[in-house]
Amino acid sequence: MSTQTLHVDVVSQEECIYSGVAKMVVLPGESGELGILPGHTPLISRIRPGQVKIVLENGTEEHVFVAGGLLEVQPYAVTVLSDTAIRAADLDEAKALAAREKAEESRRNAKTPEEIAVVEAELAMLAAQANVARRYAEQKKRH
Repeated sequence: MSTQTLHVDVVSQEECIYSGVAKMVVLPGESGELGILPGHTPLISRIRPGQVKIVLENGTEEHVFVAGGLLEVQPYAVTVLSDTAIRAADLDEAKALAAREKAEESRRNAKTPEEIAVVEAELAMLAAQANVARRYAEQKKRH
């Protein structure tokens, strides 16, 4: 690894989804998209549900959906920790949309503010998952 690259780890509760060297990482920070390049200032932040884009040394990209989580940045290392992380190639937009419909029904039946908050968090995660799946499929069609 050189000063022109970063070591990137994307880890879920179950497994390490990605571990390797990259030129850049782009992900959904709490207040907007974050772009991380080699030499970045150390940072710890929460991340929102969405896509982690990892630009490899050869210019190709890896895409991973995360359901939110934590980001740690060191000058030449990026670690993303998420309860749920799925390679974009493994996402199924139709399944995410079907799950979202079920969650919408659950929201209509929710009685307490706590139940509503849990369902709304799930809806946000499923909407982000469907969006990442759709964007990944569109990108694949172009290449």
